[in-house]
Amino acid sequence: MGDSPDRHLTVTEFAEREGVPVRTVYWWNQTGAGPRRMKMGRNVRYRLADVEQWEKTRIVEAGLAR
Repeated sequence: MGDSPDRHLTVTEFAEREGVPVRTVYWWNQTGAGPRRMKMGRNVRYRLADVEQWEKTRIVEAGLAR
């Protein structure tokens, strides 16, 4: 499938990428803490480009975290 920015991740694929349980992803969805997502009927998908952008916002510079 490749890692094209147009690629879409399932909830499970996104959870595996982030190293978190699927329930954490659903919590992020509920609280608005996660990346943008698309609803396709009952299914949720994440554009890889949106996930990568969201990941960039999670970076904490050394010395700034407490």
